[in-house]
Amino acid sequence: MAQTALPPADLLPVRREATIAYRAVRLVAVPLMHLVFRFNVTGRENIPHSGNYVVIANHLNWLDEFALLLLFPVEPRIHFLADPTILVTRKVQWWIVRQTGGFVPVVRERHGDKALFRHVDRALEVGGAVAIFPEGNYGPAEGRLMPFKKGFAHFALKAGVPVVPVALSGTKDLWLRKRIEVLIGEPIEPAGHTPESLTEAGYESVNKLLPAYREEPGRKLLRKRLTTLF
Repeated sequence: MAQTALPPADLLPVRREATIAYRAVRLVAVPLMHLVFRFNVTGRENIPHSGNYVVIANHLNWLDEFALLLLFPVEPRIHFLADPTILVTRKVQWWIVRQTGGFVPVVRERHGDKALFRHVDRALEVGGAVAIFPEGNYGPAEGRLMPFKKGFAHFALKAGVPVVPVALSGTKDLWLRKRIEVLIGEPIEPAGHTPESLTEAGYESVNKLLPAYREEPGRKLLRKRLTTLF
């Protein structure tokens, strides 16, 4: 079987405004997600009301991207940096992503991809938001963080935009009506920071936000299917 070609970083346009296709998907996806899971969001007041920003969060499973997309404002449009390797093999999901946008492919083998850096810089220049999981991979367990990579700090410093830290809890293992915690911290202004200090500040902020995880008792319907849905 021929290997599916991986897309370039600048495959999809970047913008501040939400497209009609994205708004239409949200109209269906938001109530659907609230039907399947129980989201508890704290710190919405910390999302900047004007201007754009870089969102950073811990990463546990596929639901993380959906949670941020559906719980943050529709504008500025969030653009996710993510590995497309598996996504491009799933025709329906990849078609939806290409229609709605907000996805910047990051191919690990393309070290120092200048097109990637230019495209992310462009997304912030035009007023869009960018979301990055600085661990670079799924975390090992609930409540635990791996070291952060510095990419988000370089982007935020160059654009002069704040970093919004988010902690996600409950997304590692999923089942029907599971409680998902989303904690949004105070924005970190880039002024006065170096890439190293901003990376450290982001890590500390997310780490402090992470709650202790306790698995709920009772039946866990559709556990395997929902955990591995994407």
